[in-house]
Amino acid sequence: MNRPAPDLASFEDMARTVLTTLPPAFRAAAQDVALLVVDWPPDHLLQEMQIDDPLDLTGLYNGIPLTEKSQFDQPLGPDAIWIFREPILAEWRDRGDIELTDLIMHVVVHEYAHHFGWSDEDIASIDRWWE
Repeated sequence: MNRPAPDLASFEDMARTVLTTLPPAFRAAAQDVALLVVDWPPDHLLQEMQIDDPLDLTGLYNGIPLTEKSQFDQPLGPDAIWIFREPILAEWRDRGDIELTDLIMHVVVHEYAHHFGWSDEDIASIDRWWE
C-alpha cells in the first residue's frame, strides 16, 4: 500500500494536536515539556541507547519523570519529548491497519506517560491502544 506521507510541518501539527486531547490537569503541565518533532533520531541518541537501527525508535522522553523529581534537582535543560517522523511513517506503512493520526497519538501519549509517571491504566484512559 502506497500512502502519501505528510511533510514534517504537518506531522508536527498532528503531534501537537495530541496535547489538546490530554485531560485538563495534564494538559497544562505538558506545556512545560519541549516537544521536538524531527525526521530521524540523532546519532548521539542512538549511540547512547545502543540502538543500531533508527527505525527502532519512534519517540523518546528525555528528562526526569515528575514522580521522581526533587526540588534539589538541578535541571540541565527542559524535559523534552522527541518524536521521530520517519520511523513512525515506516511503522504506519508496514502495519497498514491503523490511521497515521492514531499511531502518532499512541507514540506521543506514551512519551508523555514517561514524563508524568503514568501507569498502564492511566494511559488506557487516554489512548485506547492499550486496551
